[in-house]
Amino acid sequence: MAIGVKVMQRPGVESSYVRATLKGMALTFRHLFRPKITMQYPEERSTETWTISPRWRGTHRMLTDEQGRSKCVACGLCPQICPANCIKLVPGEDEEGNRYPLIYEIDEFRCVFCGYCQEVCPEEAIHVGVDYENAEYERGRFVYDLERLSAQTHPVSSLWDPTDPKGE
Repeated sequence: MAIGVKVMQRPGVESSYVRATLKGMALTFRHLFRPKITMQYPEERSTETWTISPRWRGTHRMLTDEQGRSKCVACGLCPQICPANCIKLVPGEDEEGNRYPLIYEIDEFRCVFCGYCQEVCPEEAIHVGVDYENAEYERGRFVYDLERLSAQTHPVSSLWDPTDPKGE
């Protein structure tokens, strides 16, 4: 198989590099004199002009029922669909035959925050939340167990805009 080489010609006299440079400088100077928008982060969380998107995918959250138990039925779909393999699930069963997770852990370091676990959950138990402040001092604190996931109180992500019928 032969490799074709395309020879490009330099622009002739008709193109002006000076004009292109001046257009770029004009754009730069226009932005130079606009008012600056700087948010002082720890003191200011959000303003009227800046809020975090409801589609933001952040720290996970496990929803609970009225008795305070997790809604998870340990079906095993979330660890199976997770592309990063960051969910560890060990199912258990009580005397009445109801399934529940004995161990449910999410390693936030490995997670790519794709939201597949939220989409595949038949009970809508696991959700990615809108929280983005998850700094820790120890690496082990980034493995969220069932107790810590259930204790999260931040709002959950919608993953798509319900007002947009096409989902675009």
